[in-house]
Amino acid sequence: MSLDQLYQQIILDHSKARHGSGLAAIDAPAGAATGQSHQLNPVCGDEVTLRLAVQDGTVVQVAWDGAGCSISMASASVLSELADGMTVAELHQVIESFREVLRSRGKVQADPELLGDAAAFEGVARYAARVKCAMISWVAAEDALNQAA
Repeated sequence: MSLDQLYQQIILDHSKARHGSGLAAIDAPAGAATGQSHQLNPVCGDEVTLRLAVQDGTVVQVAWDGAGCSISMASASVLSELADGMTVAELHQVIESFREVLRSRGKVQADPELLGDAAAFEGVARYAARVKCAMISWVAAEDALNQAA
């Protein structure tokens, strides 16, 4: 299996088994600061609402609901799995790295050590129309993180 095939499989798996999905059923831990952001891509209709909770400088919970293409839903799933347990500073660094890769039009390679499964979205950078699909949940997470911090 090539790296491209592996990355495609990660995106397909996450679009089907959506980690962190189910915003309505989750309450933040007592004493945690929370932030919530709703983002919409009017071009394609992708929509994500993401809530996260921060306690003692660490992300203790990420949950989201959304509707859209497999790339946007897989990206939200990967993000929620990756972000849980990170410090606020680490998550800001990961979001910025993800943004840099996606906006590079394929010129910046993803660092799998930093991005984990999110490195699978590196190929999306070559398709400008799909970058917003992959970024929507990350923009929501950045906004929610700023609210909670």
